Amino acid sequence: MELAQVRLLVTDFAACYRFYGDILGLKPQSGAAEGPYEKFSPAVGSAGIALQDRSMMAEVLDEVGDAATGHRSLVVLRVDALDAYCEEITLRGATVLHGPAPMTDRMRVAHLKDPEGNLVELQEWLLLRG
Repeated sequence: MELAQVRLLVTDFAACYRFYGDILGLKPQSGAAEGPYEKFSPAVGSAGIALQDRSMMAEVLDEVGDAATGHRSLVVLRVDALDAYCEEITLRGATVLHGPAPMTDRMRVAHLKDPEGNLVELQEWLLLRG
């Protein structure tokens, strides 16, 4: 078994596309900026994040037609230099809600939200610093 992606169901596809592509700097697979589906990948690793228009999935499962309430997901991305990355994405329009700050003695984190309110955690693994 292989994890292909984590898929987020969104209502404002274009805003989320810009957030994951233009602000966070993930690479879109096809360039489908208007949706209804796109997969994004980081520069390294095999994991991916996909966006799917919520109304498209509602055609398959009626129960997802309603807007989500509360936090239903947490996207976690590892970065090498957390402070520099947070400065970079802030200049591109992101709002960091918390951090960068220590989470444990082995990790520093920062938190932000995408345009749909999904939580994004940026992690810097201190053990990998050599």
